[in-house]
Amino acid sequence: MGEQSIITTLELQEGYRFLAHFDQNGTAPLLTAPLLMDEPLPLGEGKGPSAARVLSAALGNCLSASALFCLRKARIPVNGMRTTVETRLARSPQGRQRIGGVTVRIALDVPPEDRGRVGRCLELFEDFCVVTQSVRQGISVDVDVEISEAR
Repeated sequence: MGEQSIITTLELQEGYRFLAHFDQNGTAPLLTAPLLMDEPLPLGEGKGPSAARVLSAALGNCLSASALFCLRKARIPVNGMRTTVETRLARSPQGRQRIGGVTVRIALDVPPEDRGRVGRCLELFEDFCVVTQSVRQGISVDVDVEISEAR
């Protein structure tokens, strides 16, 4: 399939609040509302999730969707699923706040007669989660800052 790009644009609203706009397949804008992100107090006002919370949601959603895909492909009925992501914040040796670790707990509700068939999906689903596997391996992040004149 080759490389593809996903474009996300963030616009400063005020304080530390940014509005994130997402593309679809690198071309057309999504029809859903943008996401308001903000830093917690005392830096921001906590009016939206922080970047660490959005990363937590991305990990939980990706793993949940991957597990659900496998279960549905195996024709195992899923009556419900609840995923809880615990993201631990820690300090680097330089005193900077970092994500120290993440624990994802997925609670599945499947019929008792199908529980014995879930094992194969539990062995496979993590490997198909794009976000989790990328974060585990480390992601190259290039940063380019462009300074424009004030409007």
